[in-house]
Amino acid sequence: MAMNTLLELDRISCTYGQQLIVDELSFTLEKGEIGCLLGPSGCGKTTALRCIAGFEPVSFGQIWLNGVSVSRPGFVLSPEQRRVGMVFQEYALFPHLSVAANVGFGLHRSNQAERAQRVAELLEITGLAEVAKRYPHELSGGQQQRVALARALAPRPDLLLLDEPFSNLDVSLRERLSQEVRELLKRLHITAILVTHDQAEAFAVADKIGVMLAGKMMQWSSAYDLYHRPVNRFVASFVGQGVLLPGIISSSGQVRTACGMLADGLYYPGLPEHGHYPPGSEVDVLIRPDDVVYDDQSALNAVVRKKAFRGAEILYTLELADGPVVLALVPSRHDRAIGEKIGIRLEASHVVVFDRPGRAGAVQKNRQELLPGS
Repeated sequence: MAMNTLLELDRISCTYGQQLIVDELSFTLEKGEIGCLLGPSGCGKTTALRCIAGFEPVSFGQIWLNGVSVSRPGFVLSPEQRRVGMVFQEYALFPHLSVAANVGFGLHRSNQAERAQRVAELLEITGLAEVAKRYPHELSGGQQQRVALARALAPRPDLLLLDEPFSNLDVSLRERLSQEVRELLKRLHITAILVTHDQAEAFAVADKIGVMLAGKMMQWSSAYDLYHRPVNRFVASFVGQGVLLPGIISSSGQVRTACGMLADGLYYPGLPEHGHYPPGSEVDVLIRPDDVVYDDQSALNAVVRKKAFRGAEILYTLELADGPVVLALVPSRHDRAIGEKIGIRLEASHVVVFDRPGRAGAVQKNRQELLPGS
């Protein structure tokens, strides 16, 4: 482990009976970083979090915390010895204890004065000082979430784990609290991992995000790279919105699409660095809504098939002349009717080019030609 690395998962696997839930999962988290495991239900993200906490054993690989191996086949360091705090989806507050007593619950090793000081400090930090004597049922959902967070932080854990912590809240509160939690963790320099299926939460809170599918890590990267440089079609479709537009590689290496020729910022996931597909290759190009610009002067027209009002913007689903569909985010002052034609143009500086399914043989041949020494 690097000196600044707090957490490392080295190819861990976890099974329930004969079922493989986590499949050789690897990533590292630096001290002070906030990570996120993002994926659909059943992808293994919560099981991975439970392995990190010490609630589940691993059948393969190792988990390292602060340079110490805490999980490996046949050995699991108990959760209470890991210096890990956890905020559960249901918050798991004690209904018979006040807010202050809930926050101080894990401080049984501290004397009374130290405990009172730490509780008061956390109540102030989390904005709960005025409700210290209330009970959980007397609190709003947002206040309950902050109590659970304060209780997890009270023993000064090295690592904080958050399992879908905002899922029980309404959308507006979820957005506000996710930003507040990030600011709080950064201010306290807390290393943390969030588990969620909601990419808006992941983007709002995390420095690094791992997209998971069927127990495997698809990509561990920043939100920016997941959006603009996805490594495969699943990441491209799961993160953000967009469509895959059919294209053909030209003799000059550009990509010919129904929206015109694309030449700048071409990125080919899965190919060697500086690799490309041979001329004539059929490909799919990832086009995001922010790549499509409304332009009445453009010669390229599209028909409005769907529209979703979003306040400052409208998300249009647009059909091009020969059938392909693109999405466009347009300022809402340009309100166009279903069936109306509008002018558009592409301004795509990040063009992700995927091989068309069914061309594996041709692509593999091209990859071999590009490899050093071949």
